[in-house]
Amino acid sequence: MKITDIVYKNIDEVKAMPRFDMKKMPIRPKWYLQVLAWVLAFPETFAVHSKIRKHNMSNLKGPYILLCNHNSFLDFKVATRAVFPRRSSYIVAIDGYIGREQIMRNVGCFLKRKFVSDSALIRQIEYSLVVNKTICQIYPEARYSLVGTTSMLPDSLGKLIKRMKHPVATIISHGHHLRQPFWNLKPRKVHTSSDLTLIITQEEIDQLSIDEINQRIREAFQYDDYAYQVQENLRITEPFRAENLHKPLYMCPHCKTEDQMTSKGNKLWCKSCQETYEMDDLGRLNNVNGKTLFSHIPDWFEWERNEVRSQIINNQYHVELEVNIDMLPNSTGFYRIGKGKLIHNKNGFHLIGENLDVKKPVIANFGVHIEYDYFGRGDGLSFSTMEDTYYMYPINQNYPITKFHFATEELFKLETKLDVQ
Repeated sequence: MKITDIVYKNIDEVKAMPRFDMKKMPIRPKWYLQVLAWVLAFPETFAVHSKIRKHNMSNLKGPYILLCNHNSFLDFKVATRAVFPRRSSYIVAIDGYIGREQIMRNVGCFLKRKFVSDSALIRQIEYSLVVNKTICQIYPEARYSLVGTTSMLPDSLGKLIKRMKHPVATIISHGHHLRQPFWNLKPRKVHTSSDLTLIITQEEIDQLSIDEINQRIREAFQYDDYAYQVQENLRITEPFRAENLHKPLYMCPHCKTEDQMTSKGNKLWCKSCQETYEMDDLGRLNNVNGKTLFSHIPDWFEWERNEVRSQIINNQYHVELEVNIDMLPNSTGFYRIGKGKLIHNKNGFHLIGENLDVKKPVIANFGVHIEYDYFGRGDGLSFSTMEDTYYMYPINQNYPITKFHFATEELFKLETKLDVQ
């Protein structure tokens, strides 16, 4: 079936289907498929004039862990070019395998359910490094950045690296979000650049504490595509450049309504109070009616985060939505098991449907995966258990799905008393 098809099954039928093999060890990429990966990667990276700068990489010979920031599919192609002519293994979310599981495994990919701790993944990473002797590419933010800035990183990264005892490099790409922002995937004409940097040597693995490793990673992962756009004078003139920007910028900073923002062309406005912002060709916002409260998109975004955090602290955050529920048991595609109710509050997520009752406590998710108009199904979010992944699409599509992004992270930070990026 096509990935866009909505196929109805009851939950018992889906539960009876074969499941993804989450424990299978990664294959060393077959040479002819690796050549194909290079053939597919190089033209697009050259088309965007991608400049790759390497720092402290000249003496790095053996397998290593490569941590990559995540803004668009271009990330994979740039990383493939950056490590040429060496081979890599890749951790890829299960929805990346729909209709192409065999070829994905043959190019060295292995599966991951987002935001689920999985001991099998540790063994797979180790196998890719020690047995296959490949670079292991990891995207620790676990989802595309919503506004071209760093997403929250898990503390478990430090423990993983300490155990693997291999060097760690990062590739931080700039301009990938500008070229194809998560909230509007129509490509823009933008030149990009990337920095490939060795941040932890083999000798330092034993010397550094887990906290020191995490701190070094967080320092390396600081990026802001909209600041980069101004700094590099990257003018984006496409007339649709602000369309769908209301998806991440869902709350009006003037009247604070949460479901009345909309956008078209290069404008973003609130249908409730009529305050209107225009995005210029350097990605800056200007209020055409009066006072500009936010000119920098990430500042507006982080203001929304603080508003959600305040709601949580003041016991004002509680969401109940009727949702369509899809499941993804294997690479044949999504199956819709009907409607249900999604609850999110200080206790975490609770999904209720016919013969379905799934609870995800706050401590179980440091983040959540959201999507805008996912394969024509609408805005939605997903979370996983060890056995299944559930995709939920609010019947009321006016609900700002981005709010789940903030609430999940802030609930986790408050629960664990973290103050991290």
